[in-house]
Amino acid sequence: MNVENEIFPSVSVIVPVKNGATTIQELLESLMQIDYEEDKIQVIVVDGDSTDNTREIVSKFPVKLLKEERSGLNAARNTGIKYSKGEIIAFTDCDCVVSNDWIKRIVENFQDSQVGCVGGNILGYHGNFFSQYCDQSIMPVMRIFKKREILDEVKPPLQYPAGCNMAIKRKALDEVGIFNENIRYGFDEDELVERICKEGYKMVLDPKVFVKHKHRLTLSDLLKQTFQYGRGGGLLSRMKGTGSVFSKWILLCILGFIIWISTILSLVLFTIFTGSIISFATLSIILLLPPIGLMGFYIHQTYNKEDKKYGKILAYPFIDIMRSITFIAGAIYQLLKPEDKIK
Repeated sequence: MNVENEIFPSVSVIVPVKNGATTIQELLESLMQIDYEEDKIQVIVVDGDSTDNTREIVSKFPVKLLKEERSGLNAARNTGIKYSKGEIIAFTDCDCVVSNDWIKRIVENFQDSQVGCVGGNILGYHGNFFSQYCDQSIMPVMRIFKKREILDEVKPPLQYPAGCNMAIKRKALDEVGIFNENIRYGFDEDELVERICKEGYKMVLDPKVFVKHKHRLTLSDLLKQTFQYGRGGGLLSRMKGTGSVFSKWILLCILGFIIWISTILSLVLFTIFTGSIISFATLSIILLLPPIGLMGFYIHQTYNKEDKKYGKILAYPFIDIMRSITFIAGAIYQLLKPEDKIK
């Protein structure tokens, strides 16, 4: 693919932000270095009523700054779309840094008229332990694709774009509508991508379209983020039931977790009251199988890397398990939370 001899389409970049003063300057500096025709790029920052000096920082750059008092990423994204002019609309977040060929790589993937959405890799900006974990986990916190794929549908848990590195053709938005503002916490962009694919458009996942992301740097922050993602999944499940591939996947995860916990509790009680060695052995296998299986994965992963950091073999599996439980807890919490009014 090559756009050198093509007519460059106009691109609007939308950045939702709230209290992003510590991170947004680096993003805007990277956007100013984009290798693309300057008059074909429009950058729109939508501020969610920040209480820090975010707007002051943004005002120093040649970008359009809008204020959005409604809560939620999707409200900000939709306001950005309303004021955008580009044939392609790209989205990133204030805690990202884009590559200088980011827009060119995006545009290359839209040369096929059947493509309605493009997503790419999100790699850790920092190099600390938890940032590395976010990229190296068996279930990466952000999207990481090994090869370029063209898909007709989204495929949870990993084959779909993330909102901080995603682009959509305006024509597709005109046909399917904008972001659903009732979806919050997580999975906020995914319902729209699913609609685009159901309309008949293709989705491209391209590792060459990449941004650096400032991942969570502590376990507590990572688990808080995961809980919020779970809440988003629970909210989506309440709204869509089995009408979305994402909500189906989330409901199956919850069902599997409930069955797993119920089995463990039943075996614990049976072992206590009967002293059965067989039930104790079965209980031990059920409890030990997840961490041992994950350790096997990380042993293989570490063995195939030049930089062999064996500490992750013991640490990563337990972080994976904590994240899984936290995600399900968030989803169940949101499913049972009565005060949310779902439209």
